[in-house]
Amino acid sequence: MRLLFKQRFFSWFDSYDIYDEAGNTVFTVEGKLSWGHCLHILNACGDHIGTVQERVLTLLPKFELYEGEAYVGCIQKAFTFFTPRFDIDCNGWQVQGSFLEWDYTVTEPCGAVVATITKELFNWTDTYVIDVAEPRDALRVLMLVLAIDAEKCSRN
Repeated sequence: MRLLFKQRFFSWFDSYDIYDEAGNTVFTVEGKLSWGHCLHILNACGDHIGTVQERVLTLLPKFELYEGEAYVGCIQKAFTFFTPRFDIDCNGWQVQGSFLEWDYTVTEPCGAVVATITKELFNWTDTYVIDVAEPRDALRVLMLVLAIDAEKCSRN
């Protein structure tokens, strides 16, 4: 399953539209006013299905992931000098990224690829292509991408 993740050009808060290969809106993400990033994920019908909430006052950036109201895990930036790394407490997944954090892969503990994420350059707003191996993992992968993007925005 391939998703196209595009940040909206004019928005006070983080807002994104996520499309499938045919150009249909699959998810909409709306940023909410809060301490730290708070991103609400809506399905194509406009129903709230997930949240990415930044925990503030932590040593390194940490984001909690929720499907509906149920906590499903968290992602935290790991302390490293050169290669960006994130510790994930969600399905046992791991993230390995490039030096610039534009391209990265989500894998299972056995090494199987869950998703690959690549940033498209030369766009007005952040645009990513997300290739998800299993469509059932699309929401959780999207939450990881949102958390990593929010961490990069906070740092810059």
